[in-house]
Amino acid sequence: MLKPPVLLIHGMWSTPATFDRLRPVLEAAGHETHAPALLFHDRPVGLPPAPGLRDLPIRAYVDQLEAEALKLGAPPIILGHSMGGLLAQLLGARIDHAGLVLLSPAAAANAQSFSLDPFKTLKNVILKWGWWDEPTLCDEAGARWGIFNGVPEAVTRAEIAALVWDSGRVLAEMALPPAFGRTTQVDYARLDRPALVVVGSDDRITPPGIARATARNLAGTVDYHELPGAPHWIFWGELERQVAAMVVEWLAGLH
Repeated sequence: MLKPPVLLIHGMWSTPATFDRLRPVLEAAGHETHAPALLFHDRPVGLPPAPGLRDLPIRAYVDQLEAEALKLGAPPIILGHSMGGLLAQLLGARIDHAGLVLLSPAAAANAQSFSLDPFKTLKNVILKWGWWDEPTLCDEAGARWGIFNGVPEAVTRAEIAALVWDSGRVLAEMALPPAFGRTTQVDYARLDRPALVVVGSDDRITPPGIARATARNLAGTVDYHELPGAPHWIFWGELERQVAAMVVEWLAGLH
């Protein structure tokens, strides 16, 4: 029996390189993997943001991912990190899929959990007037405090240097759903396939309360893990190996 392909969706300000070490592990377990770059996220670091990025809505990302998923020939496992975890849910509500893997998922409009930590992470981005109509890039101080806290310095420097521009409109739709049409609301009744939800207890940009709310809302069987002491950025060292093993074990249990 063929194993389902895995569609991997990276997060805000990130690229498919997020999954460079996870993909070979999934492929060794028998899963074909696909990790598209979200619109304009393949632009080389250091260049100004692409002109079409500034007011791109989250719907455009989901439309792009739906087109990618329909090329796969079989219902995929949809795996997303951070904003990619929210995109995975929005996409899963649209298409037939074999299951969801949500790593440190961002909040849907109907899976919110109050915390000041995301504001502290993003304050230098969102305190600039008009940020919702402009491309955004997380500043180093915010990234260090809220995304890469607890991550080794060498990894942190490399990851911050690799951050790319993203859409202010998308960030606003996620952060302020009532003001932007609740476009990030997920139809959880349609998400009735098995799901794996993983979050770090020290995640400061998508805190554990979001993952808990998401897990409660999902209509299928949910395997939930909160990793003690882990930050938002889980793609390094032993922590990454632990998460990869968790995903492979969960996938094996689907068959």
